[in-house]
Amino acid sequence: QVQLVESGGGLVQTGDSLRLSCAASGRTFRTYGMAWFRQAPGKEREFVASINWNGGSTLYAESVKDRFTISRDNAKYTVYLQMNSLKPEDAAVYYCAQVSSAGIGSWRPGDVRSWGQGTQVTVSS
Repeated sequence: QVQLVESGGGLVQTGDSLRLSCAASGRTFRTYGMAWFRQAPGKEREFVASINWNGGSTLYAESVKDRFTISRDNAKYTVYLQMNSLKPEDAAVYYCAQVSSAGIGSWRPGDVRSWGQGTQVTVSS
């Protein structure tokens, strides 16, 4: 089972940028697609972005399309989420996840094989 550790969260202002990283350990990292989810207080965990096994395909939630970019470096066992033009509604705990597919999709929590512990993103207005 892959282990995932997120980093890079913090407090930023509206319009700022932030890059999240997710370091993975485990031989299955290169085999499966990866995704980012987020969960705001009182809300369900929601899909943000996904990337296929080799980084050649990506998919985004409508709310973050054209502002966020997911990428992966299989040589470094790392997945990234570049977040630009941040808005207060982007504030949440962001979770890295390995999904049960090599491809992309608008994944649900039930599609996830492994979760990271989460990293907090706070956006002040």
